[in-house]
Amino acid sequence: MERKASRRENECEEKNINSESSELDKDYKTSLITLNVGGYLYITQKQTLTKYPDSFLEGIINGRIMCPFDADGHYFIDRDGLLFRHILNFLRNGELLLPEGFRENQLLAQEAEFFQLKVLSEAVKSRWEKEQLASRETTFLEITDSHDRSQGLRIFCNAPEFIAKIKSRIVLVSKSRLDGFPEEFSVSSNIIQFKYFIKSENGTRLVLKEDNTFVCTLETLKFEAIMTALKCGFRLLTSLDCSRGSIVHSDALHFIK
Repeated sequence: MERKASRRENECEEKNINSESSELDKDYKTSLITLNVGGYLYITQKQTLTKYPDSFLEGIINGRIMCPFDADGHYFIDRDGLLFRHILNFLRNGELLLPEGFRENQLLAQEAEFFQLKVLSEAVKSRWEKEQLASRETTFLEITDSHDRSQGLRIFCNAPEFIAKIKSRIVLVSKSRLDGFPEEFSVSSNIIQFKYFIKSENGTRLVLKEDNTFVCTLETLKFEAIMTALKCGFRLLTSLDCSRGSIVHSDALHFIK
């Protein structure tokens, strides 16, 4: 009798454990939501979608807003499926994080307004305004001689990140030709200042060592600047000093996208 009673107790305990485990699995599964946004499927947790009260997604999940279903029973939202990844990342992270070179601020702002995410909408608009302001400000890079600033090259562009890329490229090329003598030039925010420039009948040569060892021409650095610009999608607007007759002999280059 005692053995039978013990078996029944064990069976009851197993049933309770299985029942609790089943309930936990059921709760976990119901906490996962699949959204079909413009044909793109996104799977996330219920708590992520309901993070911002009174938002469109919170309204759908809590039944305040009616939403159609697709053929597989997923919520269907007729919006930009690609841009929705940024909406979802904002809900997950609580801040606006966009990839480098993102250019669809206006579209993302519209998506944020549709999903009734005021905080995101304001963040996108603020980012957009900063980019618009920066695009109107021309930044520059000057490559010059520490003894004679009339010798050298000036590069103008309305994209600060491009100027930074040009600078790093020219520094890289110069260091590779310096053979371990970086003290022969200095770098600041907008200026790369070399120790020596000398003139020759064939054009301006850039000399980086005190023993006048030939390293490279200024034209080499111009070529590097132009090639980097073209690879990044910029175009040469004009040679700012057209009196020289060609880009090679110009003192300044102006790039724009």
